[in-house]
Amino acid sequence: MNQPKITRPGESQPAHALWFDRKKYVTVNFLVHKPKDVQVDIQMDKMILCCKNDTDDVFYNELYFYDQIQKFDSRERVYDRTINVLLRKMKPDFAWPRLQKDPAKPSWISVDFDNWRDWEHEEEEGKEEFDKYADMIQEMAQNKPGGAPDMGDLSDSD
Repeated sequence: MNQPKITRPGESQPAHALWFDRKKYVTVNFLVHKPKDVQVDIQMDKMILCCKNDTDDVFYNELYFYDQIQKFDSRERVYDRTINVLLRKMKPDFAWPRLQKDPAKPSWISVDFDNWRDWEHEEEEGKEEFDKYADMIQEMAQNKPGGAPDMGDLSDSD
């Protein structure tokens, strides 16, 4: 059965949202203190959130996604200070440059820099990290003070 469509309440404001991008998912956290009467409608190309906070302020967000998502593999969870929405991308391994289809960014959407990762370049970064580690081991092996211990006395036999 289809969920009833959420209608925009007369007096409402958008909840502030922090979002970040991953290979398979986009995560959006709506910041609402002690949310109640939470309604979320997730579609392939958009979502609607409507709820109240502990002082009965009404929040309403309508968001048209940058790209399509898999609505049956997306979900929301309500916490004490946030409503967390996990959106499974239709096209994994495709970075979203922004959350919304519209390039004009509304003031209530911000990037969650604490959780943001530039995963597009993860392989290169991993190689760079490995190279630094290999260089460090090489330096230690060159018998500098505090260098790598001499393990020549260890053998496979007992």
